[in-house]
Parts: sequence; structure tokens; C-alpha cells
Amino acid sequence: MLKGRVNEYTEQTKEGTQYRRRVLKDFSKLLDDEIEKIVLFMIEQQGLIAARLEDLGKRRARLQDIPLLQEITELREDYRSVGLDLVTLLKFVELNANAVRKILKKFDERLGYKFTDYYVRSRSNHPYSQLQQLLTTIIDLVISELLKKDPIIDLITATADKLTNSTNFLRFLGQHALIAQADSTAGTEDEQHVGEDKYHLMSLVLNFANTFLYMVNTYIVVPTADGYATSLGAAATACGAVIGSMAVAQVFSSVYFSAWSNRSYFRPLLFSSVVLLLGNVMYAMAFDLGSLTILLLGRVLCGMGSARAVNRRYISDCVPPRIRMQASAAFVSASALGMACGPALAGLLQTNFSLYGLTINQITLPGWIMAFGWLVYLIWLWISFQEPDLGPDAKDFYEGSSSSTSTRYMEQEKMEQGFTEHLLPSEQDEEDDNGDEEHNETLSSWTTTLRPASSVASAYTLLTPSVKVQLLIYFMLKYAMEILLAESSVVTGYYFGWDIGTVSVFLAVLGLSVLPVNAIVGTYISNMFEDRQILVASEMALLTGVMLSFKLTAEYTAAQYVCSAVLTFVSAEVVEGVNLSLLSRVMSARLSRGTYNGGLLSTEAGTVARVVADGTITAAGLLAGEGRLLNATLLPALLVCVASIAATLSTYNSLFY
Repeated sequence: MLKGRVNEYTEQTKEGTQYRRRVLKDFSKLLDDEIEKIVLFMIEQQGLIAARLEDLGKRRARLQDIPLLQEITELREDYRSVGLDLVTLLKFVELNANAVRKILKKFDERLGYKFTDYYVRSRSNHPYSQLQQLLTTIIDLVISELLKKDPIIDLITATADKLTNSTNFLRFLGQHALIAQADSTAGTEDEQHVGEDKYHLMSLVLNFANTFLYMVNTYIVVPTADGYATSLGAAATACGAVIGSMAVAQVFSSVYFSAWSNRSYFRPLLFSSVVLLLGNVMYAMAFDLGSLTILLLGRVLCGMGSARAVNRRYISDCVPPRIRMQASAAFVSASALGMACGPALAGLLQTNFSLYGLTINQITLPGWIMAFGWLVYLIWLWISFQEPDLGPDAKDFYEGSSSSTSTRYMEQEKMEQGFTEHLLPSEQDEEDDNGDEEHNETLSSWTTTLRPASSVASAYTLLTPSVKVQLLIYFMLKYAMEILLAESSVVTGYYFGWDIGTVSVFLAVLGLSVLPVNAIVGTYISNMFEDRQILVASEMALLTGVMLSFKLTAEYTAAQYVCSAVLTFVSAEVVEGVNLSLLSRVMSARLSRGTYNGGLLSTEAGTVARVVADGTITAAGLLAGEGRLLNATLLPALLVCVASIAATLSTYNSLFY
């Protein structure tokens, strides 16, 4: 009925017989009436379930006095029946929520209005409304009366979590990886065990080890990069070029590694290990060769070995759905630990001696240590990695031509723009780009519609305004973090006289804060507030941290620097967690697989941010000198942060929570 009305409005507005204000008022009332029917029916069904639970409670009380095995069994089955009816009710709400979202999207598309924003803003309730509290109470009552290991409990919990978008630390952390997760409430048992034949534990551990070593390799040089640059006759601020040259290469390596992983996992990991081994040897030997060029080429070669795209793809394609979230969380944890261990390891390498004519000191040891680490990893990889069987149709799979792939994409397609409310999930959108496709379309048309992006251009066309804003936010936070980390040795040495050991401890402590911060946000804060509320608040906190970092007086104290740096870094971590959580939900399912996937896009946005930040440090050092480096690099970070906040507020009502 609503779809028919939208078609009528479209024709009437074209003919000039209907006015904008009248259309909005009429459609608002129609939609309100339909939603009211849904809510009233839901309340009625909740009442019936509550009455059944009350009756079952009385039977349970009688059985406590005279326990009869047969009646206890029957009572438990009745509780299971109530649980199944509860799941049906939850899915009813989800189905209708999806319908509301789709009709709002169609209304905006057909009439060119931004009605969805107004409707969400004027109708949305707080996440912990009375209706949700009633629903939560009934769920808890049903679960409490079932056996702890009863499968129906998992089904109820998964359905409720999916509907309310509730989260926990594991799920929150896993979303950082932007790896497609399984839907635990849908699909057959066979579908839930897809990938069991490809799964190999040691190969998965090798992927974790690869990302851990790479992150160590990235940050182990940060405390000593300025000293290395000066020892070769360059300015201390050339540390930006030393650190950033690795990120420059990663911009390109991420693409070819993502494409390579369509056909193999072992060969790109092998290539990555060899390239990183050679790159670190060049980095270490640049000191004795007295060549800044060799130093930079060594770091570029290390960036060419970035196989994080392969690590993500392996988890997405070869890890069974039942443990994919745990694997995603482990991937993010390995990255965080590597980020912390890099500077900490650099602080321990305080030595100076010669070996076979090679200088071994605190500047060159990071290169030699990492070269040895990649050599050990290379041997381990060669012995233990098991290449999964991609099958003869692997290429077709990644191009989206198989019917089974199309079916999964149909189930995974996420809402790209529109409406959500405290009980409205961001669920699959079964309409095509023009909003005209119906639920009974043939599978062949879905194969074309939901095929993965095959180029950068096609991937860009799938980016909605909400996704673009989230990528901008990701760029901003990575830029701010890179400015803070990369120039830390120069700034602290210039103002406070910190040595390498002190800088290393400071950076290691910052890195170790990643997991605790994500634990607090994922377990508590994200269940108390909407993601978009947390996002804006943390962006404001990050902006505050950047502003407090400026040197505005004659005296600049270590306390001011440390406090502002901690606020900036922790806020950036919160922003990153919420940002990637939102991005994993608003990004099209067409970007969940293939070469040009969501993980690659976010990696590229972050890597470009690091390149720009490191370039800013080097340029500011050459133009302004070390004395003005801090303010010169913080000003662009401040402007980018303000721009991201403005963009967030402009799309606030289209963000899913």
C-alpha cells in the first residue's frame, strides 16, 4: 500500500497536482499508522508470552514439591516452545523494521526528498526505551528457565543481539578487521560450517604472526629514526621520510597482495617474507654504507612486503564462520601487540660493537633483529603452511559468478543508507540501485547486482555518503596518530632531552593502551550509548587533545605533552573502534569480498594518512625547523579533525547504531 502511495506521489508531483508539504504530512501519517500497528501487535504478543511464562512458573513451583520426571521434561519442552515463539517475534520485528527502512529509502529516491533524516530525528527513542526493556525482561525470563547449554538459548541471544545491535568486546574488536562475519541466526547447519575443509590452525597462526611481525617492523624504528637520519648527515626531522617511506610502498602493495590472494595465500606470504628480510638487511647496512638512499630504499622494500590484505582474506575465506569473529579479534590483537612491542624492543637494544666489519648499535639493531625474525618466520612458513584448495572456480567465486556466492551476498547485503531506530537493524537490502527490484527476482539478476567490485572505480561507486564520511574519519585519526608517534622522538628530545629508552617506554605504554581501551568501549560504553554518539564525543576529545598539544607559551612542559598525547591517542583509539564498527555495518556487502574490498579501502585510507602525516613532518622540519615543528604539524591535524567532525554531524542521522 505504501509503495503504491509513493508511486502516486511521484506522478502527482510531476503533474504539479500535489505539493511537497502535503505529501510529507500525508506520508508521515500513513507510516505512523503502520508502525503503530506493528508496535501494538508486538506488545500484544509480549503479553501472551508473559502469560504463558506465568503459567509455566506456577507449574514449576508445583513440581518443586512433587518432582515428576515426565512432567519436568514436558515443562522444559514448553519453555523451549516459548523460546521459539520469542525468536519468531524478534524476527517479526526485524522483518517489519526492514520494511520501514526500505519504504523510506524508496520515498527519498523517488521524490528526491531527505525525509529519512527528518523521520529518524523526530521519531527515534533512546536505545533503552520502555519497549526494549519489556522485550529484554521476557528474553531473560525465558533463558533463565532453560538449561545453560540448550541450543535455543544461543538462537534467542543471537537473534536479540542482531536486532538491538548490542555488542561485546570480542565482537567489537573483531569488527576492527572489517572481515565479513557469519550470520548465526540464518542459514543451514552446512552453511554454518563453510570453510571447515580449508581451515588449518597452524596456517591461521602464521597469518597472525605475519601481521604481528609487520607491525613490530613498522614501529621499531620510530624511537631511533631521527638519530639514524642525523648520523647520515640529514636533519632529525627527516625521520618523517624514513618512517613514511614504508607507508608509501604499502599504498601499492596492498592492492597487488589483495589481487594475488584470489589465487594463492602461500606464495604472497612467501614473497612478503623474502622482501621484508631483504628490506631490513638494507636498512641495517645503510649505516656502514653511509647512504641515506639505501636506508630509504630498505624501508620502501619493507613496505612492499605488507601482506595484511592477505591475512584478512585468509581469515575471511578459510576460517569457518563459527570461529571467524574470534579469529578477527585475534588479528586485531596481534596488530595492537606488535604496535606496542616495536618501540619497547627498540628501547632494549642499547649496545654498540662491531661484528665482521658491521656496526651493531641501537640504530642498526632494529634492522638486524627484524631480518632475523623474518628469516625464522620464512622457515616456519615453508615447513608449516598448508595452502587451502581454492578449487578450479576460485576466480569465478571472487568475481561473483557462482550461484552460491550470489545467495550469500543476498543474505549479507547491508543497508547503505536510510533509516534505523532503537529496534531497527541495518539489514540486507534486496532492492537494486533504482529501488525497483522485488523479492522474487531471479538469482541471475542478483548475480549481476551483487557482484564484488572489480576495480577502484566500481568500488568508489558503492561508497555512500555515510561510508565516505567514515573513511574520512579513519583518515583523520590515522593522520593524528602518525603525527603524534612519528615526531615523538624529535619533539621530546628537543624540549625535554629524552633519550631513546624513555621515548621507547612512552610509545610502548601508548601501544599497550589499545586493548584495554577497546575492552572498555566494546564491553560497556557501546552498550550504553549509540555508536554515533560515542563517535562525536570521541572526535571532540581528540580535537581537545590536539589543541592542548600546541606550544602557546614560552615554557612547554613534559606534563602538558604527555597528558595531551595520552588524550589524543586514547581518543583516536576510541574513534577507530567505533568508526570501524560503523563502517562494517554501513559498507555494502559487495565490498565484503573480492580484490577491492572494504578492508583494502580502509587500509588505503589509513596508509595515505600516514604518508601525508610523515611528509608533513619532513616538510615542516625543513621549512620551520625543530623549534616550530610541533605547532606546524599540529595545525593540519587540527583542521582535518574539525573537517571530520563537521562531516560527521552532516550525516549524523544516516549513521547506523
